[in-house]
Amino acid sequence: MKVDYLIVGSGLAGINLCHLLKQHNKAFVVFDNNSQQSSTVAGGLYNPVVLKRFTPVWKSDEQLQLVKQVYAELEHSFQVKLDYKVPVKRLFHSVEEQNDWFSASDKRGLSAYLSTKLISNSNSYIKAPLGFGEVLETGRIDTSLLLQCFIESLGEQYFNSTFNYNELNIETHFVQYQNITAKHVVFTEGFGLKQNPYFNYLPLKGTKGELLTIHAPLLKLDFVLKSSVFLIPLGDDLYRVGATYEWVDKTNTPTENGKQELLDKLKTVVNCSFEIVAHDAGIRPTVIDRRPLVGTHPDYKNVHILNGLGTRGVMIAPYAAKALFMHIERNTSLEAELDIKRFA
Repeated sequence: MKVDYLIVGSGLAGINLCHLLKQHNKAFVVFDNNSQQSSTVAGGLYNPVVLKRFTPVWKSDEQLQLVKQVYAELEHSFQVKLDYKVPVKRLFHSVEEQNDWFSASDKRGLSAYLSTKLISNSNSYIKAPLGFGEVLETGRIDTSLLLQCFIESLGEQYFNSTFNYNELNIETHFVQYQNITAKHVVFTEGFGLKQNPYFNYLPLKGTKGELLTIHAPLLKLDFVLKSSVFLIPLGDDLYRVGATYEWVDKTNTPTENGKQELLDKLKTVVNCSFEIVAHDAGIRPTVIDRRPLVGTHPDYKNVHILNGLGTRGVMIAPYAAKALFMHIERNTSLEAELDIKRFA
């Protein structure tokens, strides 16, 4: 079998890259064993503001423009609803936080995204006596449905198996893997990069994240609530609660400690009864400088990487995928903040 691209990994990075390949009539195959689950268990939010520090997300304008375009295209391609334009409201814990919010709303890069209206709390099941600030231009992508539709759309282009790096033969103008000949191979395998002999020198740290899904019929929340945890409405009185950040444990196994941490934080925000219906965990591909890993191997010009999307994968994946595609196909230069050359 001859193709243009061999893609290893079918998370958000792989999906966005394959979407571009399909648009440009490039033949490709995908190998994945779903070992990391970071896209499957992701909260799916896109939000242009770092709400812990009230600072703008890197390249937020450019990223949001592509988010709106690309996920609309994927919705049309798969004929499903993926993008939910749900507002995000930040719970204020003190008057000082309110003041910091309104000061930040005047700053460049934030004025378009932070509402200057103080929103009072009218939900008796939410503990928010000081109200909320609303982030504009936010939403949620149904990442589980996106991944399901993507894999189903591939058919025989998708191989549900572990990629064996030892079987990859790299020649000057092509790569050979089993019975597949490709012009390029792109590794988008998330934290699985640690086993990749071509790119495991890169400082991908990986953080384990755990999430709960709860059923809370009384809550009736129609926005994403950000406090010590995110509370994300999914419909049918279901909410996703997340997420934890664990730097030592690199397994996908949910833990009692993780569940208890989420419950303790959740109970500081809500005061209604709820039932836990799911508890999930995955490894986020995080990098020490909080920027993606994009580029070409220093020794092999047909071996590439698209990884390190971190905690904001939904938002940055279209931007990073486009950057790599243009780099490979049009020989455009990568931004220094993305290019893996920064870790040479």
